[in-house]
Amino acid sequence: MLMTIGEMMTGVGSAIAGLMVAYAMFQNYFPYDLRKPVKLYIRKITNLVYPYMKITFPEYQGNGFNRNKAFAAIERYLNENSSKQAKHLKANVLDDSQVIVLSMADHEEVTDEFQGIKLWWSSNRVTPQTQSISFYPREDANRYFILNFHKKYRDIITNSYLKHVLEEGKAITVKERQRKLYTNSKGESWSRFTRSNWSHVVFEHPATFDTLAMEPKKKEEIIKDLIRFTEAKDYYAKIGKAWKRGYLLHGPPGTGKSTMIAAMANLLKYDVYDLELTAVKDNTELRKLLIDTSSKAILVIEDIDCSLDLTGQREKKKKEKTEEEKKEEKADPVKAEMKKREENDKNSQVTLSGLLNFIDGLWSAACGAERIIVFTTNYVEKLDPALIRRGRMDKHIELTYCCFEAFKVLAKNYLDLESHQLFATICGLLQETKMTPADVAENLMPKSSEEDEEACLARLIKALEEAKAKAEEEVKMKAEEEAKKKVEEEAKAKAEEEEKQKAEKKKDEGEEANGKGVEITGVVKDNGDDAKNSASNANGVKENGDASH
Repeated sequence: MLMTIGEMMTGVGSAIAGLMVAYAMFQNYFPYDLRKPVKLYIRKITNLVYPYMKITFPEYQGNGFNRNKAFAAIERYLNENSSKQAKHLKANVLDDSQVIVLSMADHEEVTDEFQGIKLWWSSNRVTPQTQSISFYPREDANRYFILNFHKKYRDIITNSYLKHVLEEGKAITVKERQRKLYTNSKGESWSRFTRSNWSHVVFEHPATFDTLAMEPKKKEEIIKDLIRFTEAKDYYAKIGKAWKRGYLLHGPPGTGKSTMIAAMANLLKYDVYDLELTAVKDNTELRKLLIDTSSKAILVIEDIDCSLDLTGQREKKKKEKTEEEKKEEKADPVKAEMKKREENDKNSQVTLSGLLNFIDGLWSAACGAERIIVFTTNYVEKLDPALIRRGRMDKHIELTYCCFEAFKVLAKNYLDLESHQLFATICGLLQETKMTPADVAENLMPKSSEEDEEACLARLIKALEEAKAKAEEEVKMKAEEEAKKKVEEEAKAKAEEEEKQKAEKKKDEGEEANGKGVEITGVVKDNGDDAKNSASNANGVKENGDASH
């Protein structure tokens, strides 16, 4: 038996040696022009017999400077799901990642399974023989993944498995990446060397819905709404709407609007884009900013009631030209036009129409998906109804003064208390007094290491009592002012009525005096006419006397 195995090994070795000699002769003596067709036919014959096929995913695509997104997603997928099988690993920190990522080394192979189908992934690297010099440095070696599988499963792999791998890889990327807080700068600070119109810092806000001071039912409603949105990609496509959702946060200052945004970002693992409208030159620049935002992001415009009151201010300034400015404009129209352009450059020319198109127009649907838009305002009544209608701001969330349920969350956060004998007193005061969660939190925060929980709660009670007394005093003063104002209005109305009566009386007396004057004039006139007639009669008598003579 041993001799038989030895003979078999000798035969195999001889065959391999013969193949190597034949291949060397083929490389050295076979005509070069015929090599390519021969290799092609050999490959075709091999493919007819070989039952497996492979797909290659290179790291770079196109001009060699754009990283293949499929390669990046596959890398994350294999790191998470299959690298435990590899015996040789390498450690690195990938772009936008918060942790060290272990991945399989080059020329390693791992297996994966999908719907009962076994697949093989291998990591490869090819180092080019020529060196290149470029302003865009990257690794000289070309890395790529190769997927091997039985060719009878081709449709399942290409239609289902690869889609599964890419989606899983993207999800892992979102989970592991460092989230960022972006802000825009003024348009004149952009340059052709700047890739993005946004600058960013790492987003590390600790707020969560667990630490958010709000009624539990309302909080749960918002969380369910947000999670439903992230899972509704197919639903939005079905109803023909862009995959985005608008939230309007309104309420008094200090009620937690900014904290709510941070909690939303932490829940969904989204980036945050803080858009400063006053730094945007015009509507075109606003669209450029929208184009440069990514998916899985929250776009925030805080205090939008203050940001939009720009066009009206410009119109007001145009109407208030002084005579001196008019003279300067007539004397030097070129200088006046240059001055006018400088003023326009300094002021934002974003219009309400441009903002509406930014939120709900064609551009909003053409620039990525899975995006949340949040407006905040202290005075919701000041906003144009077209800006906050359903479809633009889909959900309106009112953040009000601190209630007892919100206070319990703050007590747990700041003092690690779930119950205390002073809670009942605080509950009664909160029902009678308006105090924002920010003010409650400030009073609960220990000011020194010597202060205990009871001291902090006592300080809050004192602050609530003072606020209650102040509110009652304000109500009393307001009532007194209203009563005083009412008395003044009644006195004024009474004075006006007396003046009116006096005027009417004076008018009646004047009309009566005028009537007596007319009567006296008529009497005098009649007496004059009688005297005249008497004189005429006397003259007639005299003439008659003369006639008798």
